[in-house]
Order: sequence, then C-alpha cells, then structure tokens
Amino acid sequence: MVSSRATTVAQYLEELPGERRAVVSRLRAALAKAMPEGYVESMNWGMICWEIPLERCPQAYNGRPLGYVALAAQKHHYALYLMGVYADDRQARTLEAAFRTLGTKPDVGKSCVRFRRLEDIPLDAILGLVASMSVEDYLASHEKGRAGP
Repeated sequence: MVSSRATTVAQYLEELPGERRAVVSRLRAALAKAMPEGYVESMNWGMICWEIPLERCPQAYNGRPLGYVALAAQKHHYALYLMGVYADDRQARTLEAAFRTLGTKPDVGKSCVRFRRLEDIPLDAILGLVASMSVEDYLASHEKGRAGP
C-alpha cells in the first residue's frame, strides 16, 4: 500500500501524477460537496480524510480523530474508505445494490471501495451515502459499536 507523508491536502495532491491528481481532485470535490456539516477535512493515515475532530470525540481510536471517509491514490488503484458503510448494514446493502445496478463487479472490503476509474463505481449512490450520515448519527453508531453486542 502506498502511504503519503504529506501533511496537507495540497501537498498530497501535488505529489500525484497529473491524471491521478485529476481523478482524486474530482472525487475530493464531490465528496466535500456531499459531506455533512461537522466533518473536517485533513491528512491522516497518509490519505485525505474527513473526520470528527478530537475536541468533539476525544475517545476515538488511538487518540486520533474519528475517521468517516478517506480517499487515497494507491499504486494501481484508488481507494475510498467509507466508515459509515462499515458501521451500518443498511448502508452496506445500499452500496451493494448500487453496484448491481451499475453492472460492475465491486472490489470492496469492509469499508474500502477500490477502483481504477470513476466510471467503475456508483458515484451518485456513494455521495448519497456520505451525505446521509450526520456527525451525530455517526457518533451514535460509534458509541454503539464501542459498547459491544
């Protein structure tokens, strides 16, 4: 996995080759537009992240802000991490259905959607999922997960 040492989003984008920068920039702009109020864009884990700041959620994993969405250009693909999908089975089913409708085979993990071209992902559905989870909803889901079964 490729990991950037960039400390700002601008630095991260600058280090990407032209075509990869264009894809990441386009997806970043769409995600930022869909992002509910209260998530903060930053660089964390070597990726562009939208997170809940520690001031709002100090009990997050490993003393770091609670991540909601992350975007990275890897060596042979792009990766979009959707923690809302990971935390909510209904969102996961919605994403699966969107891939079926698109007619492409998803390359997904628990929270990760890997793709080579933007046309390979159901972007409108992903943006809808991102927009659908407020900070309050995500914090409630996080607390429920920390409490255990």
